[in-house]
Amino acid sequence: MQLLCPHCQSELNRSGESKRHCETCHSDFILNIECNECGAILQRLKACGAVNFWCEDCNELKSKSSANYKLVANKSST
Repeated sequence: MQLLCPHCQSELNRSGESKRHCETCHSDFILNIECNECGAILQRLKACGAVNFWCEDCNELKSKSSANYKLVANKSST
C-alpha cells in the first residue's frame, strides 16, 4: 500500500515500522493503524510472514484489510 503526502500528494517513503517521510516537502508522519469498530490503536502481530493486528478494546484479532490507516504529523521531527 503506497501512501501519499497529505501536503503535496507525493509518495511517502518508509523510514521505520510506522514512520513515513516525504522527500518533496520534507514532512514526517506516523502511520497509526486503528480498529475499524472502536477506533483504538491496534497492536501489530507478526508470525510466519503474516501481519495481523490485535485490538485491546474489542479483544479481537483484526486483519490488514479491516484496519483504518491514518497519517499523523510527527511533531518531534525538525
